[in-house]
Amino acid sequence: MEASDMPRTTRPTIVLVGHGMVGQRFLEELANRRVTERARVVVLCEEPRPAYDRVQLTSYFSGRTPEELSVVEEGFLAEHGIELHLGDPAVAVDRAARTVTSRTGLEIGYDTLVLATGSYPFVPPVPGKDSTGCFVYRTVEDLLAIEEYARNSRVGTVVGGGLLGLEAAGALNGLGLETHIVEFNPRLMSLQVDEGGGAALRRTVEGMGLIVHTGVAGQEITAGADGAVTAMTLSDGSSVETDLVVFSAGVRPRDQLARDCGLEVGERGGIVVDERCRTADEAVYAIGECARTVDGVVYGLVAPGYEMARVGAEAVAEAVAGEAGGTGSVFTGADTSTKLKLLGVDVASFGDAHGNTEGCLDVVYSDSRAGVYKKLVVAADGTLLGGVLVGDAEAYGMLRPMTGSVPPVAPEQLVLPAGAGAPVALGPSALPDEAVICSCHNVAKGAIRAAVTEHRCTTVPEVKKCTKAGTGCGSCVKVLTTLVNDELEASGVTVDKGLCGCFAHTRSELYEIVRTLGLTSFAALLDSHGREEARGGDGCEVCKPTVASIIASLAPALGASGYVLDGEQAALQDTNDHFLANLQRNGSYSIVPRIPGGEITPEKLIVIGEVARDFGLYTKITGGQRIDLFGARVDQLPAIWARLVDAGFESGHAYGKALRTVKSCVGQTWCRYGVQDSVRMAIDLELRYRGLRAPHKLKSAVSGCQRECAEAQSKDFGVIATANGWNLYVGGNGGATPRHADLLAQDLSDAELIRLIDRFLMFYIRTADRLERTAAWLERIEGGLDHVRDVVVHDSLGLCGELEALMADHVANYRDEWAETLNDPDRLRRFVSFVNAPDAPDPSVRFVPEREQVKPDLTILSGPDIPVRTLEGTASR
Repeated sequence: MEASDMPRTTRPTIVLVGHGMVGQRFLEELANRRVTERARVVVLCEEPRPAYDRVQLTSYFSGRTPEELSVVEEGFLAEHGIELHLGDPAVAVDRAARTVTSRTGLEIGYDTLVLATGSYPFVPPVPGKDSTGCFVYRTVEDLLAIEEYARNSRVGTVVGGGLLGLEAAGALNGLGLETHIVEFNPRLMSLQVDEGGGAALRRTVEGMGLIVHTGVAGQEITAGADGAVTAMTLSDGSSVETDLVVFSAGVRPRDQLARDCGLEVGERGGIVVDERCRTADEAVYAIGECARTVDGVVYGLVAPGYEMARVGAEAVAEAVAGEAGGTGSVFTGADTSTKLKLLGVDVASFGDAHGNTEGCLDVVYSDSRAGVYKKLVVAADGTLLGGVLVGDAEAYGMLRPMTGSVPPVAPEQLVLPAGAGAPVALGPSALPDEAVICSCHNVAKGAIRAAVTEHRCTTVPEVKKCTKAGTGCGSCVKVLTTLVNDELEASGVTVDKGLCGCFAHTRSELYEIVRTLGLTSFAALLDSHGREEARGGDGCEVCKPTVASIIASLAPALGASGYVLDGEQAALQDTNDHFLANLQRNGSYSIVPRIPGGEITPEKLIVIGEVARDFGLYTKITGGQRIDLFGARVDQLPAIWARLVDAGFESGHAYGKALRTVKSCVGQTWCRYGVQDSVRMAIDLELRYRGLRAPHKLKSAVSGCQRECAEAQSKDFGVIATANGWNLYVGGNGGATPRHADLLAQDLSDAELIRLIDRFLMFYIRTADRLERTAAWLERIEGGLDHVRDVVVHDSLGLCGELEALMADHVANYRDEWAETLNDPDRLRRFVSFVNAPDAPDPSVRFVPEREQVKPDLTILSGPDIPVRTLEGTASR
């Protein structure tokens, strides 16, 4: 019997067409208002899977599974009686009969119809656009298809340099393809950033090896005899040889269903709705990217979509309750501020980012070398109107809520980096209660404070659950945490700043406890200083590696073994430390031998080449002047290490929270500009601090002159030669949140330099939080750089003798972990793929050829006869 022939239920029926992020939010809003208890809710979904996080779609290529992208809580649909039809989209609406027909022929009568059909990718009318190897970048299925086709491709081209285009380019680059970006506008991300921000972004993107073409369009796609893409001709007459093309040139609202049933659609698309998200037909609503709102805008961001879902759900709830025509919430426009990480680069814009307000002024900070660009747009009276942040968007969480008000400090102080004369960063207390902290869910500071003071929330997770703040893109979590803790303290509540649920102490406090009491056992520490309910337990994934690192750092002073896999220590390590190698996405491991200062003999180079050849490893020269060997199975690690150790190599500790490398230029020995021997100093420092366990990884560099070829000012501790000695810089950071290091001391002798680095590193290890890089530690610690200088240079706390002794113990007791493992048969027993089949290689670790080397084959086989590798080796499937 067809659905239309079934007797109509006495309950009203709500049909939702589309189950994306906005559609799911609409269902949650209905459930919150208990509408699902009073009405039948049916969802027609085109995709073969429930709603997932399309904002984080690209994270699939970094190992996140489609299931992990889901935004539907387990059991939600069943709990609320929601009928979901996957892979069965609506194809027709009969407004007179109030029915919806699906692709499979299902016909459902409705009392209320909600269209959440989203958008579709725009593909320019380029000849050849339908050739084999042309894709769009919109759904999980699109990504699966791109990933499969890329296995046999060498070059990929993305048409579009906007938000999604850069994400697509990052995905192709990550798949190992030479990647081109073709953007019609004169700069990347033209809607979000200005000319200066676009230039900074382009430099950073090109620095990653991507090839950018701006101010041109794709004119024609050429295909071979087999119909597959071979090249793209651009509008300037040039041509790009390419095997794969991804169109990411924007989206268009999916409004065809509305057009076909006679609903009003905007001139440029989008279903016309009123301020309550209703169409001209009072029984039909439209929300999200398919809707054109009363301000004439089709919003392509998730935050406005969520707000429309809330407003629409409230209106539908009124209709179900017989209160149609109510005067509840309305949607008249939305904040289009965005903060994203594209290709590892922070990019944010908010308010009037392009300075369209008459009489406005710009305040700009730019550091092209670091890839940082910051611009604030201010009115003549000092009101903050908007801004653009590229490369360093740390201040976004504070600046965006300040938009429309006069900041309490001068605008230039809001863009200066730490260490460049800026005052202590403003705290959230400077924001008014009406400032929106979470733009995804439109949560103001006042609502967060009320969650603590009125709803008695005492933790950040409780506040998140109460207000939904911080559960969207996550850019506001740092400000949210500070607000919650400040409000709790103001209410007289003691804020729990303990490391985790097992310890009420911070990491630095646990360090002092271990050092003072001479504890060498995690179990002893947990039983004596853990929370009452955790004593006698096994600890958690937070405290176990943290305490393991503390014990390893202090092992020489405690008279304990510094080997991380001895006894109880082994059970505390994460996967990388457990196998003394870096786990890769396909289950294989990479090995990085130490090459101090980047200096290596031809004989040692030959050994590395022979090892890579004999074990079939992928080889890559890293940015830290080392050679990375990828693709080793866990059972192959000892044999590889044996070859390397015999040749004089040792572990480069690329897997541990320890010193990674001390990079160097060639210095005065070869360079005509060099004033000191930077290679010798880099080797001395790397050999001194090798194996030093710390709260986070440590990187260093030594430059032989002020030209700074080794990039020492982007390192945790960096050294730059002067005619009179060495300048020491500390607290630098590259990566996703770059920070220039601060000058700690200058014109130092060799002995003075090493003494100050000893003190600095041990003071950092002693006082830093878990997983806190030196850059974040230097900004957090009370007194900042001045305090650190007082302690390690002027010995204001009288600690320097102790710090130097701890470092001396480390240097005297260093042992190479690879060699230690090879010399102990008991330790070697852990290096098997499967404990129940120790001689069997892991069948899921497979490779395919690429550019005369190998890359992972991510097609994982599974079956009842394949054992499961576990750290303790107890499971099989």
